[in-house]
Amino acid sequence: MLPQTETLSSAQTNAAITKFSLSRHLSAEQKDLLNDVLLFCSAHLSDQSALLIIEGAAGTGKSVVLNAIFNAIQTRARSKNPDDPMTGTRNMLLVNHPEMLKLYRNVAAETPTLRKADFDRPTTFINRLHKTNQTTYIVLVDEAHLLLTRADRYNHFQQQNHLEEILALARVVVVVFDPLQVLKFKSHWSADLLDRFKTGRATQTLHLTTQFRVEAGPEVRHWLDQLAAGHVGKRPKDPDFDLRVYDDCAQLYDDLKERNNEVGLCRLLSTYDYPYRLDGEDHFIEEGRFHLRWDRSKPDEKLPWAERPDTIDEVGSVYTIQGFDLNYAGVILGPSLSYDAQTDSIRVDPARYEDSAAFQGQSGIVAPQMAKERIILNALNVLLTRGMKGLYLYAHDPALRERLRNS
Repeated sequence: MLPQTETLSSAQTNAAITKFSLSRHLSAEQKDLLNDVLLFCSAHLSDQSALLIIEGAAGTGKSVVLNAIFNAIQTRARSKNPDDPMTGTRNMLLVNHPEMLKLYRNVAAETPTLRKADFDRPTTFINRLHKTNQTTYIVLVDEAHLLLTRADRYNHFQQQNHLEEILALARVVVVVFDPLQVLKFKSHWSADLLDRFKTGRATQTLHLTTQFRVEAGPEVRHWLDQLAAGHVGKRPKDPDFDLRVYDDCAQLYDDLKERNNEVGLCRLLSTYDYPYRLDGEDHFIEEGRFHLRWDRSKPDEKLPWAERPDTIDEVGSVYTIQGFDLNYAGVILGPSLSYDAQTDSIRVDPARYEDSAAFQGQSGIVAPQMAKERIILNALNVLLTRGMKGLYLYAHDPALRERLRNS
């Protein structure tokens, strides 16, 4: 039974699986891109590792389009049309984000042309095909900015680059990529590194530009982009988007729960600036009279974190919310972010960032201190772009809090 805070109708309306199922209502830009991808795949099925890159910022509908593309590919692959070059092809969609993988498999359970086995994580896919000495035809990769760019023996990836291995195992590879969502050194994608894979093979780059998530005008979206880049400008007002800055985190949480009672799909998020360990214990964020636990790790839960009604009583991280929409997002800017009055900007202090795994594997990273700051701002960008109808902000640093409140 769903709690009163989220009725069945609102849960159905808010569910990401419902939004994916509405992928037939694509925009003109998305439909054009879908057709271009299908043409590219058909044209290069006899090639060796053709590469198509889809670029788009957070909220431009990348995953929805990719789901529609994969559904179209698998519909043709499982048809019996002898004149279709995709008939009988073996294809996969990969995503390195465990919460997104749950979503795709939930979609597959309700889509006749899809199977849960059509979806996997990159390392599992690579290791399986190497073990069985197989290759495949078309591979789509969502959240490709999370692909590994170095070995990760802890997660059983022995090679040096996910994309390099996938290209060797498939005839056509389609990746969805946003460099502003790279969150770890071990998936540190520079423009030069991505360009290296364009050499010696058929390639094409397509772009998604229309913002579908944040239902605000250009001034608010620009302000959010600037804030995610560390710049503090004058906070705009928009009657269609509820943008607030709080002096009291507990009040923010109370207001967010009230919004959740009204429309559902409202969650509190934070930068990774408070201690957290995967040890089976609860770990808490404290800000004044505010006291709430971090999200609990529940890999066996069928629903993604953002859609479980009980997670209104938790604080989500960038790892549980990346790729998902919220109606209203509350975001805590933690101790790694403070205000620099001399430059009127956000000062980033990686020493106060608690995600130590994000900075593992610094070898080969040019200017690692700057790269650390970029990763923290990338994480901030992900958090700031979750809310469709509103964003509630609280900053740990009093000076930053005051500057945002009076901006």
